[in-house]
Amino acid sequence: MLTGFIEGITSYLKAFSLISKLKLWKYAMMPALLSVLFGGSIIFGAYSISDNIGGWLISWYPWERGFSLLTKVATVFSGLLTGVLGLLIYKYVILIIVSPFMTPLSQKVEEHLTGKSLDEPFAAGKAVQDIIRGIRVSLKNIIKELFFVAGLFIFGLIPILAPFTTALIFLVQSYYAGFGNMDYTLERHFNVKESSRFVKRSRGFAIGNGVVFLGLLMVGIGFIIGPPLATVAATMGVCKRLESAV
Repeated sequence: MLTGFIEGITSYLKAFSLISKLKLWKYAMMPALLSVLFGGSIIFGAYSISDNIGGWLISWYPWERGFSLLTKVATVFSGLLTGVLGLLIYKYVILIIVSPFMTPLSQKVEEHLTGKSLDEPFAAGKAVQDIIRGIRVSLKNIIKELFFVAGLFIFGLIPILAPFTTALIFLVQSYYAGFGNMDYTLERHFNVKESSRFVKRSRGFAIGNGVVFLGLLMVGIGFIIGPPLATVAATMGVCKRLESAV
Protein backbone atom coordinates (compact mmCIF):
# COMPACT_ATOMS: atom_id res chain seq x y z
CA MET A 1 0.00 0.00 0.00
CA LEU A 2 2.86 2.40 0.83
CA THR A 3 4.49 1.74 -2.55
CA GLY A 4 1.22 2.50 -4.31
CA PHE A 5 0.78 5.66 -2.24
CA ILE A 6 4.22 6.95 -3.24
CA GLU A 7 3.55 6.03 -6.88
CA GLY A 8 0.25 7.91 -6.76
CA ILE A 9 2.11 11.05 -5.68
CA THR A 10 5.15 10.82 -7.97
CA SER A 11 3.06 9.97 -11.05
CA TYR A 12 2.06 13.65 -11.27
CA LEU A 13 5.56 14.60 -12.41
CA LYS A 14 5.39 12.04 -15.21
CA ALA A 15 1.84 13.16 -16.03
CA PHE A 16 2.89 16.77 -16.57
CA SER A 17 5.70 15.66 -18.87
CA LEU A 18 3.42 13.29 -20.81
CA ILE A 19 0.71 15.91 -21.37
CA SER A 20 3.31 18.26 -22.81
CA LYS A 21 4.90 15.53 -24.94
CA LEU A 22 1.58 14.43 -26.46
CA LYS A 23 0.29 18.03 -26.74
CA LEU A 24 -2.83 17.22 -24.72
CA TRP A 25 -3.24 20.56 -22.95
CA LYS A 26 -6.14 21.35 -25.32
CA TYR A 27 -8.21 18.90 -23.29
CA ALA A 28 -7.55 21.03 -20.22
CA MET A 29 -8.88 24.38 -21.44
CA MET A 30 -12.64 23.91 -20.99
CA PRO A 31 -12.33 21.83 -17.77
CA ALA A 32 -10.06 24.55 -16.37
CA LEU A 33 -12.67 27.22 -17.10
CA LEU A 34 -15.50 25.15 -15.60
CA SER A 35 -13.33 24.25 -12.61
CA VAL A 36 -12.36 27.87 -11.88
CA LEU A 37 -15.93 29.14 -12.17
CA PHE A 38 -17.42 26.41 -10.00
CA GLY A 39 -14.52 26.37 -7.53
CA GLY A 40 -14.74 30.16 -7.13
CA SER A 41 -18.45 29.86 -6.38
CA ILE A 42 -17.80 27.18 -3.76
CA ILE A 43 -15.09 29.25 -2.04
CA PHE A 44 -17.26 32.37 -2.01
CA GLY A 45 -20.23 30.43 -0.66
CA ALA A 46 -18.18 28.69 2.04
CA TYR A 47 -16.62 31.99 3.15
CA SER A 48 -20.04 33.67 3.26
CA ILE A 49 -21.73 31.09 5.46
CA SER A 50 -18.87 30.04 7.76
CA ASP A 51 -19.43 33.00 10.14
CA ASN A 52 -23.15 32.28 10.21
CA ILE A 53 -22.55 28.66 11.16
CA GLY A 54 -20.12 29.74 13.89
CA GLY A 55 -22.66 32.24 15.24
CA TRP A 56 -25.41 29.62 15.21
CA LEU A 57 -23.24 27.17 17.17
CA ILE A 58 -22.35 29.82 19.75
CA SER A 59 -26.02 30.80 20.20
CA TRP A 60 -26.65 27.42 21.84
CA TYR A 61 -24.19 28.19 24.66
CA PRO A 62 -26.16 29.85 27.51
CA TRP A 63 -23.32 30.83 29.89
CA GLU A 64 -20.75 33.62 29.85
CA ARG A 65 -17.95 31.60 31.35
CA GLY A 66 -15.77 30.13 28.61
CA PHE A 67 -17.71 32.05 25.97
CA SER A 68 -14.63 33.60 24.32
CA LEU A 69 -12.87 30.24 24.12
CA LEU A 70 -15.97 28.62 22.69
CA THR A 71 -16.25 31.41 20.12
CA LYS A 72 -12.76 30.64 18.86
CA VAL A 73 -13.46 26.90 18.78
CA ALA A 74 -16.76 27.44 16.98
CA THR A 75 -15.11 29.71 14.40
CA VAL A 76 -12.38 27.17 13.67
CA PHE A 77 -14.87 24.30 13.59
CA SER A 78 -17.29 26.13 11.27
CA GLY A 79 -14.43 27.07 8.95
CA LEU A 80 -13.23 23.47 8.87
CA LEU A 81 -16.76 22.18 8.35
CA THR A 82 -17.56 24.51 5.46
CA GLY A 83 -14.13 23.87 3.92
CA VAL A 84 -14.58 20.09 4.04
CA LEU A 85 -18.14 20.22 2.72
CA GLY A 86 -17.18 22.72 0.04
CA LEU A 87 -14.30 20.54 -1.11
CA LEU A 88 -16.54 17.49 -1.07
CA ILE A 89 -19.21 19.20 -3.18
CA TYR A 90 -16.65 20.61 -5.60
CA LYS A 91 -14.89 17.30 -6.00
CA TYR A 92 -17.95 15.32 -6.99
CA VAL A 93 -19.61 17.95 -9.17
CA ILE A 94 -16.41 18.69 -11.08
CA LEU A 95 -15.73 14.97 -11.64
CA ILE A 96 -19.14 14.76 -13.32
CA ILE A 97 -19.14 17.93 -15.42
CA VAL A 98 -15.62 17.49 -16.81
CA SER A 99 -16.09 13.80 -17.65
CA PRO A 100 -16.82 14.48 -21.36
CA PHE A 101 -13.34 16.06 -21.54
CA MET A 102 -11.39 13.83 -19.16
CA THR A 103 -12.60 10.55 -20.71
CA PRO A 104 -11.05 11.27 -24.15
CA LEU A 105 -7.92 12.63 -22.43
CA SER A 106 -7.60 9.37 -20.53
CA GLN A 107 -8.22 7.46 -23.76
CA LYS A 108 -5.39 9.26 -25.59
CA VAL A 109 -2.99 8.50 -22.76
CA GLU A 110 -4.02 4.83 -22.64
CA GLU A 111 -3.52 4.53 -26.40
CA HIS A 112 -0.01 5.95 -26.04
CA LEU A 113 0.88 3.66 -23.15
CA THR A 114 -0.56 0.44 -24.59
CA GLY A 115 -0.01 1.06 -28.32
CA LYS A 116 -3.61 -0.01 -28.94
CA SER A 117 -6.11 2.14 -30.83
CA LEU A 118 -9.21 2.92 -28.80
CA ASP A 119 -10.58 5.44 -31.26
CA GLU A 120 -14.32 5.82 -31.27
CA PRO A 121 -16.24 8.49 -33.21
CA PHE A 122 -17.78 11.12 -30.98
CA ALA A 123 -21.38 10.37 -30.13
CA ALA A 124 -23.70 12.45 -28.00
CA GLY A 125 -25.16 9.24 -26.59
CA LYS A 126 -21.75 8.07 -25.40
CA ALA A 127 -21.09 11.44 -23.74
CA VAL A 128 -24.41 11.17 -21.92
CA GLN A 129 -23.56 7.62 -20.82
CA ASP A 130 -20.24 8.86 -19.44
CA ILE A 131 -22.03 11.55 -17.43
CA ILE A 132 -24.63 9.07 -16.14
CA ARG A 133 -21.90 6.66 -15.05
CA GLY A 134 -20.10 9.55 -13.37
CA ILE A 135 -23.27 10.42 -11.48
CA ARG A 136 -23.73 6.79 -10.40
CA VAL A 137 -20.16 6.50 -9.17
CA SER A 138 -20.35 9.90 -7.44
CA LEU A 139 -23.63 9.16 -5.66
CA LYS A 140 -22.34 5.80 -4.45
CA ASN A 141 -19.07 7.28 -3.23
CA ILE A 142 -20.51 10.43 -1.67
CA ILE A 143 -22.81 8.36 0.57
CA LYS A 144 -19.87 6.27 1.78
CA GLU A 145 -17.63 9.29 2.20
CA LEU A 146 -20.23 11.27 4.15
CA PHE A 147 -20.66 8.30 6.48
CA PHE A 148 -16.94 8.14 7.27
CA VAL A 149 -16.48 11.91 7.43
CA ALA A 150 -19.48 12.36 9.75
CA GLY A 151 -18.13 9.70 12.10
CA LEU A 152 -14.68 11.29 12.14
CA PHE A 153 -16.17 14.73 12.76
CA ILE A 154 -17.94 13.42 15.85
CA PHE A 155 -14.68 12.01 17.20
CA GLY A 156 -13.00 15.28 16.22
CA LEU A 157 -15.13 17.12 18.80
CA ILE A 158 -12.81 15.55 21.40
CA PRO A 159 -9.91 18.06 21.41
CA ILE A 160 -7.12 15.51 21.83
CA LEU A 161 -8.38 13.55 18.80
CA ALA A 162 -8.99 16.54 16.51
CA PRO A 163 -5.55 16.54 14.77
CA PHE A 164 -5.83 12.82 14.00
CA THR A 165 -9.42 12.95 12.77
CA THR A 166 -8.61 15.95 10.54
CA ALA A 167 -5.80 13.95 8.91
CA LEU A 168 -8.05 10.92 8.50
CA ILE A 169 -10.82 13.04 6.94
CA PHE A 170 -8.30 14.32 4.41
CA LEU A 171 -7.17 10.76 3.58
CA VAL A 172 -10.77 9.59 3.18
CA GLN A 173 -11.47 12.47 0.82
CA SER A 174 -8.24 11.71 -1.04
CA TYR A 175 -9.24 8.07 -1.57
CA TYR A 176 -12.56 8.97 -3.15
CA ALA A 177 -10.98 11.76 -5.23
CA GLY A 178 -8.46 9.22 -6.53
CA PHE A 179 -11.32 6.82 -7.23
CA GLY A 180 -13.03 9.40 -9.44
CA ASN A 181 -9.83 10.16 -11.34
CA MET A 182 -9.13 6.47 -11.93
CA ASP A 183 -12.66 5.81 -13.13
CA TYR A 184 -12.16 7.79 -16.35
CA THR A 185 -9.99 4.85 -17.45
CA LEU A 186 -11.78 2.07 -15.60
CA GLU A 187 -15.08 2.87 -17.32
CA ARG A 188 -13.64 1.41 -20.56
CA HIS A 189 -12.84 -1.90 -18.85
CA PHE A 190 -15.24 -2.54 -15.96
CA ASN A 191 -18.73 -1.86 -14.70
CA VAL A 192 -19.23 0.24 -11.57
CA LYS A 193 -19.00 -2.68 -9.14
CA GLU A 194 -15.87 -4.12 -10.77
CA SER A 195 -14.28 -0.65 -10.80
CA SER A 196 -14.93 -0.35 -7.07
CA ARG A 197 -13.14 -3.65 -6.45
CA PHE A 198 -10.21 -2.57 -8.61
CA VAL A 199 -9.77 0.70 -6.69
CA LYS A 200 -9.97 -1.10 -3.34
CA ARG A 201 -7.09 -3.33 -4.44
CA SER A 202 -5.19 -0.18 -5.43
CA ARG A 203 -6.22 1.96 -2.46
CA GLY A 204 -2.67 3.18 -1.78
CA PHE A 205 -2.36 4.54 -5.31
CA ALA A 206 -5.87 6.07 -5.14
CA ILE A 207 -5.05 7.88 -1.89
CA GLY A 208 -1.73 9.15 -3.26
CA ASN A 209 -3.42 10.44 -6.40
CA GLY A 210 -6.14 12.14 -4.36
CA VAL A 211 -3.70 13.68 -1.88
CA VAL A 212 -1.92 15.62 -4.62
CA PHE A 213 -5.22 16.51 -6.34
CA LEU A 214 -6.71 17.98 -3.16
CA GLY A 215 -3.39 19.58 -2.27
CA LEU A 216 -3.36 21.39 -5.62
CA LEU A 217 -6.89 22.61 -4.97
CA MET A 218 -5.91 23.99 -1.58
CA VAL A 219 -3.19 26.16 -3.10
CA GLY A 220 -5.49 27.39 -5.86
CA ILE A 221 -3.60 26.21 -8.94
CA GLY A 222 -5.49 22.93 -8.82
CA PHE A 223 -8.63 24.65 -10.05
CA ILE A 224 -6.79 25.22 -13.34
CA ILE A 225 -4.57 22.17 -13.87
CA GLY A 226 -5.84 19.73 -11.23
CA PRO A 227 -8.40 17.68 -13.22
CA PRO A 228 -6.24 16.95 -16.32
CA LEU A 229 -3.07 16.28 -14.30
CA ALA A 230 -4.90 13.98 -11.89
CA THR A 231 -6.62 12.16 -14.77
CA VAL A 232 -3.39 11.49 -16.65
CA ALA A 233 -1.57 10.45 -13.47
CA ALA A 234 -4.44 8.09 -12.60
CA THR A 235 -4.56 6.68 -16.14
CA MET A 236 -0.87 5.80 -15.98
CA GLY A 237 -1.35 3.93 -12.72
CA VAL A 238 -4.48 2.11 -13.92
CA CYS A 239 -2.87 1.02 -17.21
CA LYS A 240 0.14 -0.31 -15.32
CA ARG A 241 -2.09 -2.38 -13.06
CA LEU A 242 -4.28 -3.63 -15.89
CA GLU A 243 -1.20 -4.76 -17.78
CA SER A 244 0.22 -6.62 -14.77
CA ALA A 245 -3.14 -8.35 -14.26
CA VAL A 246 -3.17 -9.79 -17.79
